[in-house]
Amino acid sequence: LLKINDSVGFHPSMRSAADLLEQGKLGIVQGVGYPNPSRSHDTSMAIWHSAQVGGEDVLRSHGWLGLAMDTARKKIDDPDMILVGDESQPLAIQSRRSTAVTLSSLTDLRLRQHAHAQPKSTSDQASESSLAQFVDQTMQDAIATASALERNIEGGTDGSAKYPSTKLGRRMQTISTMVKSGFQTPIYYAIQSGYDTHAAQLPSHSRLLREFSDATKAFLDDVEASGLSDQVCVMGFSEFGRRVAENNSEGTDHGTAGPVFLAGNRVRSGLIGTTPKLTDLVDGDLQMSTDFRNVYKEVTQAWLGISELQAAESPSSLKLFDA
Repeated sequence: LLKINDSVGFHPSMRSAADLLEQGKLGIVQGVGYPNPSRSHDTSMAIWHSAQVGGEDVLRSHGWLGLAMDTARKKIDDPDMILVGDESQPLAIQSRRSTAVTLSSLTDLRLRQHAHAQPKSTSDQASESSLAQFVDQTMQDAIATASALERNIEGGTDGSAKYPSTKLGRRMQTISTMVKSGFQTPIYYAIQSGYDTHAAQLPSHSRLLREFSDATKAFLDDVEASGLSDQVCVMGFSEFGRRVAENNSEGTDHGTAGPVFLAGNRVRSGLIGTTPKLTDLVDGDLQMSTDFRNVYKEVTQAWLGISELQAAESPSSLKLFDA
């Protein structure tokens, strides 16, 4: 193990995470969950994404990040939220009024300007509606954004950090390129799947933790080299942890509480909250010590500057960011 303190350590594959902790850039919120936890992927994911615990309405709710962006009501030219990947948009970034788009790669923004540069006839110009003008202006803005991205890449400003050649690494690099290109989008979302390790957990879990740690550190190194490190925070979560005991397939089954990772220059570094005890389990599971809604409240208030998001009923003095 890579020692954190006398009782807690990182998996050996998380060398990059250990380096971030040593640099004072990684906070680990321990024992995060919610009351009466569900072991259903769909139900628990809906709860985590909506910040609504219990009741049938959770499956019809909007996402916690989407509602936060609705509350912020900040007028920006770029989308409020971007999913970088090819998955369906998660509930977390679905909203009533805010904009969320999916971007599988930077090539999605490399538009062919000539397709929108054909001269209009006089009759076409006269009949052009306000909606058509809006669409045309939107396309021109997209072309300008794509050009800025191309200049960023061609100018070599995207090579200040070495990213792992993994799906998550490529996605984090895409996010970094957009941040460095001047995008105003406040929320970027990326997914790393594969943690449902019911069988043969040892090799796959090691690989996943290494990919997560390496991609996160490469991203933070990259934005720091560009002088933007104070503007970014990485948050990593899952819908639930794993059972403590190994099953009959050399894996672990659906559990309850787990860690939430926060990384960045302004993050309160180190272990945060109470470490779950392996000798004090509830039906074989780790005890929850931090309600995830209090993590969300701190992120929305202290990082995003939004105070209206509903937190857990129980009060919390959780502090995740330095002044």
